Amino acid sequence: MRKILVVHNRYSQHGGEDEAVAAEIAMLRSRGHELVELFEDNRRAHEMRRSHVAANTIWSREWHSRLTDVLKRFRPDIAHFHNTFLLISPSAYYACRDAGVPVVQTLHNYRLLCPNAIMLRDGEACHLCVGRAIPWSGVWHACYRGSRAESAVVAGMLTIHRMLGTWQDRVHAYIALTEFARRTFVEGGLPADKLFVKPNFVDPDPGAGDGRGEYALFVGRLAEDKGLEILLRAWALCRPSVALKIIGDGPLRGSLAEIVRELPGVELLGWKPKGEVIDQMKGAAFLVLPSLAYEGFPMAIAEAYATGLPVIASGHGSLAEIIIDGQTGLLSRPGDAIDLGAKIRTLLDDKGARARMRELSRAEFTAKYSADRNYARLVDVYSEAISASRSTQAKPLLTRV
Repeated sequence: MRKILVVHNRYSQHGGEDEAVAAEIAMLRSRGHELVELFEDNRRAHEMRRSHVAANTIWSREWHSRLTDVLKRFRPDIAHFHNTFLLISPSAYYACRDAGVPVVQTLHNYRLLCPNAIMLRDGEACHLCVGRAIPWSGVWHACYRGSRAESAVVAGMLTIHRMLGTWQDRVHAYIALTEFARRTFVEGGLPADKLFVKPNFVDPDPGAGDGRGEYALFVGRLAEDKGLEILLRAWALCRPSVALKIIGDGPLRGSLAEIVRELPGVELLGWKPKGEVIDQMKGAAFLVLPSLAYEGFPMAIAEAYATGLPVIASGHGSLAEIIIDGQTGLLSRPGDAIDLGAKIRTLLDDKGARARMRELSRAEFTAKYSADRNYARLVDVYSEAISASRSTQAKPLLTRV
């Protein structure tokens, strides 16, 4: 599998998923693979007619044609997809089928189960659409961008491709980022024998920090699902003597700036490049991620572990799996500002516990989230996809479209 095609639909706002894709591309190139990268950008959708965007979401003729041409010229051993939403669409898988190229799809979020991709509604985890042939609830509750019309387009895409067997037959291997995500996707109908777990990773290894800065840190998108309002409420309740630094950008930045003005010691730093984020992590006492959503695998946690930084996070979904409660951090009740404040106070008051957690967090990175371990797992998944593709090609082909 020397030649690899990597396909990714970037989001309108750069985030952790884009960082994870870039890290994986760099890792593959550093190990001698020949890559062709194909990227789309959802910012282009703002220049298109709504009807055109809706049609492309379900089936993009443009991307089917583009992939067909690239596959003929490059002849990759495997095609690795990350995000196909909004503009690439599942039509890309069919171009790979016609070219006889195995397909791997990384599941960075829960889009194949949930129209809004994060399984969150009204500030709480939601499973209403999981396992449903037609995700009516996502349309009724306007889960995608608060619009029933736009939610219907996403639900239509999911329903049509379930009927066509796209998710079952056109992808040879799926990568889930945690065991929790894998179980959830199996519950939602994806084939268990095609689902493999491979977490995110950090490369190069930044080395451990010392935590002498004595401040807490949040790193992520400034959006409702990240639980920032819960964090600020908890901070106001426990009134710690150290600073809280918030790194990131997003739709809540304006409203958060108003709240922060009333909270001494809280700094809204905006977006920072990765190098500066790592430097801040090395000096922090702990990272706080009070997400209301289940999350996929936040790059901030992988980076925190790489620098030996303990994490306080919501005790549900993938976060409850990644954080080892009492060892690499603490888990709090999702959406509970009082409990989160108690966990913050616990770590601030116990420097000995923080020191032990720093060692255990760094050990967790070395054991699970280094580039070498990640590469070995990725090669295994590629091998599984190639094997599954050969098995499929040996059977009579049933054309569904």
